[in-house]
Amino acid sequence: MNRGAAIIGAAFVVVGGAGIFFWMANAAGSNNGVMPKDVDFTAGQTLYVENCASCHGASLEGQENWQSPGEDGRLPAPPHDETGHTWHHGDQVLFEYTKLGGRALMAAQGMEFDSGMPGFGDQLSDQEIWNILGYIKSTWPDRIQEMQAVRTEGETRKRGN
Repeated sequence: MNRGAAIIGAAFVVVGGAGIFFWMANAAGSNNGVMPKDVDFTAGQTLYVENCASCHGASLEGQENWQSPGEDGRLPAPPHDETGHTWHHGDQVLFEYTKLGGRALMAAQGMEFDSGMPGFGDQLSDQEIWNILGYIKSTWPDRIQEMQAVRTEGETRKRGN
């Protein structure tokens, strides 16, 4: 291979790699890992009922025995109220889990996990996902909201955003 072809090939690899990196960094609608200020809680509640309540419950209560795998080996849908673990995660993780689904998000992090949580990225816009998450968070007591905000801040700092 001549030197010119090698340089052109290397340039394609660099540009392609940068493009893939940029796409991955922005594909999940990161908003720097923090929920945008313009969430619509009312729309979020409606979207929650339409897309989430069938598994996570109309009152965010989750499914029974949500901490123990079912016969299929999957964990039942957890509650999204203060009794669950949703608030243990920062905004970006919650957003990506909702957009990509559990299995895809874990696979992207190098983990194999058979999650029952589907991705909603092909059904809901980024803003709609944020609206749902905003609604869920608005139901938490102030103390839980404050602890979750600290987690969001820590995860955001860790990512360098």
